[in-house]
Amino acid sequence: MEQSGSSTGSMDTKLKADIAESAVVTELLRRGFKVLKPTGDRLPYDLALDLDGKLIRIQVKSAWFNRKTKIYGVDVRRTKTNRRRMLRDRYDKDDFDFAILYIDSLQVFYVMPISVFSGYGSTIGLVETDKRQRKPKSAEYRERWDLLSDGLLGRKRLKDSLPNSVELSK
Repeated sequence: MEQSGSSTGSMDTKLKADIAESAVVTELLRRGFKVLKPTGDRLPYDLALDLDGKLIRIQVKSAWFNRKTKIYGVDVRRTKTNRRRMLRDRYDKDDFDFAILYIDSLQVFYVMPISVFSGYGSTIGLVETDKRQRKPKSAEYRERWDLLSDGLLGRKRLKDSLPNSVELSK
């Protein structure tokens, strides 16, 4: 029996989001991050990381493939639905610290600070071919897991670059 969302059927948006979130959690755990998951979906972020007592808020987005343009896209707006209509609204710079964009068919991740993510109009284009002469700005964030850690940023720069993060009590 075919289930909705199988390879022969189209996957609904909520299922795509669940798959992306699970993939991101798995990748973060593999990389040694301490992952926190809020109950419910009333917060403007999907996950949080505990980095040495600092709470880093993560928004997860699933990419879709545009057959016409041959690029993957991610909507930078939040979507709320009720029984009658779908509402889209922009995220605020205080809603989360990083967006992690996921391309399911390629198992590729983009790790993007909110300052970059929110700078796009409505869609971020993710190019996964080498046929273009010039890579889009989004290419700089492909597999940039180091942006989440103290690695290349250093503790002070991480703290300064995330002024809205919450300090956890020791």
